[in-house]
Parts: sequence; structure tokens; C-alpha cells
Amino acid sequence: MAQGVYKIVTLVGASSESWEKAATVAIAQASKSLRDLRVARVVEHDIKIEEGKPNMFRVKLEVAFKYEGSS
Repeated sequence: MAQGVYKIVTLVGASSESWEKAATVAIAQASKSLRDLRVARVVEHDIKIEEGKPNMFRVKLEVAFKYEGSS
């Protein structure tokens, strides 16, 4: 197995549809500036409620990616 160093960042995604969509939004945005995303772990999820109804699904993720330091 190849050795490597991985960095973990925390992301928060939001969607009016679902937690899965919120996670997808966060990962898609992160993939625009981070390369080689490896794994994501849901740390927390919640729902914003307005007028007694779910309004926004939010997910906090820890996302790992391979760290490439300068040589």
C-alpha cells in the first residue's frame, strides 16, 4: 500500500431538498478547489425550521484529501 499524507477539512453544505443533497453540494463545491478527495464523514446534521416546517437541511462533513506539499 502506498504511503501518503492526508489533510482533513470541515465543510458545511445546505439544501432545501435533503441531507444527501446538502452533502453533494458541499463536496461539489470543495472539488472545485481541492484535488484527490478521498472520503467524507458526516459529523453533524440539522434542519432549519420556519413556520413549523423544514426549511433547510444542513450537513457538516469532514472531508479528507491527499496532501501534496511543496518539494
